[in-house]
Amino acid sequence: MSQPPVRPFRFLAGGVEIVDGKALADKARRAESIGYSVLVLSDHLLAQLAPIPAMATIAAATERLRVGTFVFNNDLRHPAVLAQDLATLDVLSNGRLEIGIGAGWNEPEYEEIGLPFEPVATRVGRLAESVAVLKGLFGDGPFSFDGTHYTIRARDGQPKPVQKPHPPLMIGGGGRRVLSLAAREANIVSLAPRIAGDGRGDPTSITVAATAEKIDWVREAAGDRFGDLEFNVYPSMSEVTVTDQARRAAARLRDKLRQETGHDVSEDDLLESPQIFIGSIDGLAEKFRALRERLGISSFMVGGIDELAPVVERLAGT
Repeated sequence: MSQPPVRPFRFLAGGVEIVDGKALADKARRAESIGYSVLVLSDHLLAQLAPIPAMATIAAATERLRVGTFVFNNDLRHPAVLAQDLATLDVLSNGRLEIGIGAGWNEPEYEEIGLPFEPVATRVGRLAESVAVLKGLFGDGPFSFDGTHYTIRARDGQPKPVQKPHPPLMIGGGGRRVLSLAAREANIVSLAPRIAGDGRGDPTSITVAATAEKIDWVREAAGDRFGDLEFNVYPSMSEVTVTDQARRAAARLRDKLRQETGHDVSEDDLLESPQIFIGSIDGLAEKFRALRERLGISSFMVGGIDELAPVVERLAGT
């Protein structure tokens, strides 16, 4: 089967700590100077900056750098409220917003605020409705929606985003249900590990073969729009590790994952995995090229700004 078209590399950075506005602005300008496409914020009720005001600060401090989330927890906001916040950010940034949104997964956060952590099917169904509401309110004229989870009555969302028909939408996951939703509705599909029943990632789901299967699911659900999709990956189950002893580091990770999850994956599987970033700068640059050629993956969220800055400087936009 055909792979997604080859696209220029885009790199996303995160790792935004709790800092004041000046420090955040300095960090954003550094990311822009290195060549990152997007500086992203996570969305958790943890020790972190809230994403929406932080994105506004980043946008005000930069000229080209895009701002985004990796990713909004859909269950924390009504989509009509989120639509106004996001359209405002797109206007304030002159069209530099990217919207990452997911169904929510971190159960302890739900428990802390008394929010029911409902089954996957319910959360993904609610996410699908939210995406429909966001797109409807970003569009021209009054929008109505009568769903299982949300009801909108002839609302004309204001302001309207600069980017038409809406800012790029990223949806990601490791299961067929949410990846099929991403295939139908998103612009960017983020490929994630499968989450086991105990809440841990399944290392057998991040191999090249497992990733190719996920892309096949997306292809089947996307139909004619498959060629328009961008594919993203991010480091999972291991921090970014720059080393000239990649096989030794992979062996340590293999043993750790076996102990934690009970699953066996080989050193080669880990070194080839689209979601394990272990190697030298030259080796990781070559790995990213190979993943783009083999699987069509061109978007990489690499964690903090500094670890892979030399790779970003070398590959961004090529």
